[in-house]
Amino acid sequence: MALSSMTGFARSQGASGPYAFEWELKSVNAKGFDLRMRLPPGWDEIEALAKKRAGEVLSRGTVYANLNMKRTNAASAVRVNEDVLASVVRVASMLAGKIDAVAPSVDGLLSIKGVIELVEPESDEAEDKAAMVAAAAAFDEALDDLVAMRRREGTALGQILIQRMDEIEILAKRAEAAPGRKPEAVRARLAEQITALLESSDRFDADRLTQEALLIAAKADIREELDRIASHISQAREMIGKGGPVGRRLDFLAQEFNREVNTCCSKSNDIELTNTGLEMKNVVEQFREQVQNLE
Repeated sequence: MALSSMTGFARSQGASGPYAFEWELKSVNAKGFDLRMRLPPGWDEIEALAKKRAGEVLSRGTVYANLNMKRTNAASAVRVNEDVLASVVRVASMLAGKIDAVAPSVDGLLSIKGVIELVEPESDEAEDKAAMVAAAAAFDEALDDLVAMRRREGTALGQILIQRMDEIEILAKRAEAAPGRKPEAVRARLAEQITALLESSDRFDADRLTQEALLIAAKADIREELDRIASHISQAREMIGKGGPVGRRLDFLAQEFNREVNTCCSKSNDIELTNTGLEMKNVVEQFREQVQNLE
């Protein structure tokens, strides 16, 4: 399976009977999956079908789906609201005896808000049903385009993530080969620290000295962290190669990467190793930011 991004955009158009419609789909990052729809009044029947279809092909991301619909070749009828007109005439008649005013004209009466109404043509149940079926098919078309775009974005993200893995692997090898990790360098640091311990104490405690030496050596050893980083790199490459909705697992792996690199930096007693660790931390953060976009 291919990797998929959580961001994408798609549009589709269609027509059926007197209706013309257009779907617009936009997806953004989210922890889970959510489809938010905006439909014209009376078209809510499409929502359940659309959510079922989207849930079958998408696992993460918030998708905003808007359906714009209009009737074509169907002129609105003009109707006089008899009740409103009667009320206006009655009020005009009452005022006629109280004030010196010209009697209202026909065009004056018709210009009063509410007297004239535009009435939409009555809908045909068969036409409405056929239009909803056509709109549902157009939604599927837009959804397929959205999935295709998310996969194209996912492929590009996968290439970036592989590059970050290559960079982390190079830095891990540099850390492993750092001069400060060589036995002679470790021995020199131990000797220096043991000398400092002896100078700071009037009593020579061989057992404590041994314990301190072992503690210093253990703190300076990053072998375990480097092995785990190598394991994480292998797992990340496997997930990226396998594809599918692996965003959450890669995000967890990015946290594990960060934990191991932080430990390497905290154990480091060598400036070169520290700088390498900081570079690796920066690349891990770049990896994590890109993973946030994956489904």
